[in-house]
Amino acid sequence: MMERTAWAQTLFRRSVLKQEKYRQIAGMMGNPRDKQNLDLGGDNGILSLLLRLQGGSWSSADLDEQTVESIRGLVTDRVFHITGASLPFADQAFDQIIIIDYLEHVDDDAAAVQELRRVLKPGGTLIVNVPHPRPGTFLSRCRIRLGLTDEWHGHRRPGYTGADLKWLLAPWFQLDSLHTYSKSFSESLDVGLNAMYERMRKAPGKSSPSSKGTVVTGPDMGKNPRAFRLLSLLYPFMWLFSRLDSLLIGQKGYKLIARATLVLERHIDHAPAPDVAKMSTHRRRQAESVEPANAY
Repeated sequence: MMERTAWAQTLFRRSVLKQEKYRQIAGMMGNPRDKQNLDLGGDNGILSLLLRLQGGSWSSADLDEQTVESIRGLVTDRVFHITGASLPFADQAFDQIIIIDYLEHVDDDAAAVQELRRVLKPGGTLIVNVPHPRPGTFLSRCRIRLGLTDEWHGHRRPGYTGADLKWLLAPWFQLDSLHTYSKSFSESLDVGLNAMYERMRKAPGKSSPSSKGTVVTGPDMGKNPRAFRLLSLLYPFMWLFSRLDSLLIGQKGYKLIARATLVLERHIDHAPAPDVAKMSTHRRRQAESVEPANAY
């Protein structure tokens, strides 16, 4: 196992952003031992691997064939390729579901929530990690100028505000906890690394793109040894740079993570009216045309 996963663990130890994403997810999720767990959108597979090392029974699924193969190469079994909102699992199959990188990639996220409701046991835990849109900021404009658009990332929508997510999950899920992370200093690292990767990818003979933007796999590391040696050298400086986020008191992050519980049907009441003013533009239009309690 060590030989099969060595490249991913090496890359993880040099990735400030993946370390923070894993820390946020691990801090939100419940103990997976003696439970049936599912992770969705596991990127190159390292987060799927680390989650499985915590114990319990795990399944993994993703939308992109390249990422599915990378995940399967690390965890070997119970890895599924999905093509949309539909999930290939039985009703009430899981005690806990971890969404790493999924909701923003599906055409119909309301249908995806219904599938999550179907395969999760009543009282089960749902962890959702999604982009948190901050349109008009300097970094958001830089992303667009560099070609790192929502289309490049494979996003069907730019992300979710807290109000968006609450409306989307209601009335079936009770939102227990929600916060943003990855502020301007960390996010600027993400912009820079993605731009560098895209430039390398366009070089002759380099890897073909994933439908989910930057997904670095074992073969990528073999094809770009100098770049990853440079990443190793720069890692201490990037780690220190990301710590400057703590100085940005009051600033919202570019990532959002939430924990919700699937409500027992007999406890479901009409969902409260959404806080439309806090919704993103595309979600506000949808909320204003659909009654949230009847939407799902």
